[in-house]
Amino acid sequence: MAKSPGTPGRDQRAPMERLVRIAATLRERGVVGETGERLAEIAGFDGERSMDQLKRDIRALTDQGWQIDNIAGQGEPARYRMRTVDNRLRVRLTPPQQRALQRAVLLADRNDLIDRLGLGDSAPGVASPPEAGVVAGVPTTGHDALLATVLRAVRMGSLLRFTYKGTPRVVHPESVRSQNGTWYLRGQEDGASGGGTDSEAPVKAFVVARMSDVTADPPRTARPVRAARHPGLHPMSWEIDPPVEVTLRTTTDHQPDVRRWLGEPASEELDGDQVTMRYVVTHRAALRARLYELGRRVVLVGPEAIRRELLDDLHDLKGGD
Repeated sequence: MAKSPGTPGRDQRAPMERLVRIAATLRERGVVGETGERLAEIAGFDGERSMDQLKRDIRALTDQGWQIDNIAGQGEPARYRMRTVDNRLRVRLTPPQQRALQRAVLLADRNDLIDRLGLGDSAPGVASPPEAGVVAGVPTTGHDALLATVLRAVRMGSLLRFTYKGTPRVVHPESVRSQNGTWYLRGQEDGASGGGTDSEAPVKAFVVARMSDVTADPPRTARPVRAARHPGLHPMSWEIDPPVEVTLRTTTDHQPDVRRWLGEPASEELDGDQVTMRYVVTHRAALRARLYELGRRVVLVGPEAIRRELLDDLHDLKGGD
C-alpha cells in the first residue's frame, strides 16, 4: 500500500529517533561518556558495520552543533562524551564582557548557567574535576550558606575573607574538596609566604565548617593558585599540604597493615616487637583517614601539630562543642 504524500515512512523517522536516543544517552552519561558498543546497541545497530553506522550518526549530531569527542585512549575501544548539550550559536565576548557576565551569574546564583555559558573553565585556579576531584562540577546551590559562599568563590576566582581559629584570614582559593564527609577549602593565605613572595606561599587546607564571618570579594579578585600535583594513584603520595615528617609506632604483628595503608615509610627502627616508622606526609587528610582505619594497631607519636589536627578532627566527628 502506497504511503500518502508528505507522510514520513519508518525509514525516514528512524534516523532522527536514533539521533535523539544517542544524544539523550550521552547527556545522561555526562563526563564519563558511553562506549561505542553500547551506543550502537541503543541505536539498534548490529553486525560488522554497526560501528561505521554509529560514526555516521555521531557526525550527523556534530554537524547539528553538538560537541561529541572520542575520549578513549589509543588502541582502546571507542568511548564518546558530549561536551555540551546546547547547539545554539555561541557569542564571542571580550574579557570585560565575560567578567560582567560572570558577576551577573554570581549575583543571580544561577550555577546552571556556568557550564551552559562556558564560564567555569576560564575561572582562575579551578582545576578540572577528573584531575583534582574538586568542585568545578559541584553545584553552588543546595548547600548551607557558608559552603555555598565558598564554592562560588572558588568557581568565580573571588578572594575569600573569614575567621579561622580566632584569626582573620585572607585566602586566594584553589579548590574545595570533600574527605570523609568533611569539606575543605584549599588556598594560599596572604602574608603566609614565609619570607618569599605571596605566590610562593604554601597551599593550606581549612575545614569549611570551622570558618566564620565568611565574605567573598568580587569575581576575579583572587590570584591563580597552582593546583596540587597527584603524581601517583595512592592518595598518600599527593602533594596537597606542605611536607611534614610524621612518626608512628606499631608492633611487628601490625607492621604489614601499616605498610598496606600508608605505603613504604621513609625509615624504620625496630626495638623488640616495637617498630617506629617515619613518613613524609604531604596529604594530611589522607593520613588521618588511614589512621582511623588502622585504629589501635598504630600510635601517632608526633609531631604535636599533627596530633592536634587528629584530635580536633575526632572531636568534630564526635559532635563535640
